[in-house]
Amino acid sequence: FRFKDSLAEDLRRADLVISHAGAGSCLETLEKGKPLIVVINEKLMNNHQLELAKQLHRDGHVLCSNCSTLVETLQSMDLSTLKPFPPGQPEKFALFLDKVVGFQ
Repeated sequence: FRFKDSLAEDLRRADLVISHAGAGSCLETLEKGKPLIVVINEKLMNNHQLELAKQLHRDGHVLCSNCSTLVETLQSMDLSTLKPFPPGQPEKFALFLDKVVGFQ
């Protein structure tokens, strides 16, 4: 689908998510503990999606593909090798922000 107000219900029901490598899509999926294949759009200029996808792949959290290798990735994937994504720690960010702006 092109646009949906919320993917929460779809993510809850999913056994596997195939998505572009946008930060919001990746993090929302990984925070739900769902296995993720990111399909990289290699035609983007200054491709931040590629950088994010490669790092998440290096860290063992996602499988990476592009449009031409997606079928091969699906056929050869071993989802048991994926590592859980660590939960966010907003309190650490808040402390860091407090230090930066001088509240601490």
